[in-house]
Amino acid sequence: MRVLLLSSLLLTVTACTWVPIEPAGKAIRVLPAGPVPAGCISKGEVVVTVKSKVGFYNRNPLRVQEELETLARNEAPTTGANAVQAAAAPADGSQRFAAFQCPPR
Repeated sequence: MRVLLLSSLLLTVTACTWVPIEPAGKAIRVLPAGPVPAGCISKGEVVVTVKSKVGFYNRNPLRVQEELETLARNEAPTTGANAVQAAAAPADGSQRFAAFQCPPR
């Protein structure tokens, strides 16, 4: 019984992950899908991954997408970018983002 209770508690805790935005990530813009705004220069690609499934539990897809976007924003400064745009839809907890250096708004 204790093992079952501990397993349930562990599953609940691990299913509630949260990806914090880093200070450098706060300055990164998320561009909407579609054409890249004029003046933006490609800085490469960022691929990020989070757990989309814990055991038999599928996490909320919106929560997973939000965490993927946060991770992309956190990773973008390493490429010299100040903006990211989803290059593909999330799949199995992974997503590709294009990174850009765009002029200030």
